Amino acid sequence: MSRAEVEAGAEAVRVEDTAVRKPSPLWTFGLFRSELLTTFRRWRTIALLAVLAAVPILIGIAIKMETRDGSTAGGGGGEGPAFISQITNNGLFLVFTALAATLPFFLPMAIGVIAGDAIAGEANAGTLRYLLVAPAGRTRLLLTKYATTMTFCLVATLVVALSALTVGALLFPLGELTTISGTRISFTEGLGRALLIALVVAVSLIGVAALGLFVSTLTNSGIAAMATTVGLLITIQILDQIPQLHALQPYFFSHYWLSFADLMRDPVYWDDMVRNLGLQGLYAAVFGSAAWARFAAKDITA
Repeated sequence: MSRAEVEAGAEAVRVEDTAVRKPSPLWTFGLFRSELLTTFRRWRTIALLAVLAAVPILIGIAIKMETRDGSTAGGGGGEGPAFISQITNNGLFLVFTALAATLPFFLPMAIGVIAGDAIAGEANAGTLRYLLVAPAGRTRLLLTKYATTMTFCLVATLVVALSALTVGALLFPLGELTTISGTRISFTEGLGRALLIALVVAVSLIGVAALGLFVSTLTNSGIAAMATTVGLLITIQILDQIPQLHALQPYFFSHYWLSFADLMRDPVYWDDMVRNLGLQGLYAAVFGSAAWARFAAKDITA
């Protein structure tokens, strides 16, 4: 073989390697769009969103039935899900109540299912190898999976909020709101705070998404990854309620989840929300890095 042929072959390899390692941004967007379509077309995803949408409907109907004789929701003690005693006065409070009711279990469970299945589900279906044959690369594919999971976080939270807003408008009056501090704000401002609360709740789940993605890289069984992620969520929730663990509880990713209620204060109390967002960022960084380290070194056999 001549020197010219060797150099031509080497150049071809370099060109091919560059094409594999550096796909165009347009191709990356196409991969993300494909992942979104695949995720949201699955019956499992549709079922999860349907369950989340049903929770505010059930809460609204239950409160309407409880208060039809003029009694106060929740017994008037102010206990239970946040803002539940205010729903009969203003249907917008159903949004806050529904988010408070779904955040401890329903929302993170749904995120855990999607995140846990992200990599393990592809391996179990035998499609992971084919995804990596395309010019994606492991890092790019992992980031795309995480971005898809975070998109589901936002969509799931907005589904709960929109369902609650619709039911609240149909079953209860709307108007000015009374904040936790006792001040009055307009319905428009209250609607804006409801949207901000929904966004804060969605961001509060980024730690769970990273944890689920890490677990998903540890196994080739999607069911095992989903079950493990949900099991960890339940365990952390239980540990967060044990008084003897109060020194550790501020480091549990669920500890500050309900701090979004401080957005209904006047002025807004930011301290716990800042702690929550910082903690979620820490979990995302730690488990995201662990997921990358595991996936980058993993032998892909399926």
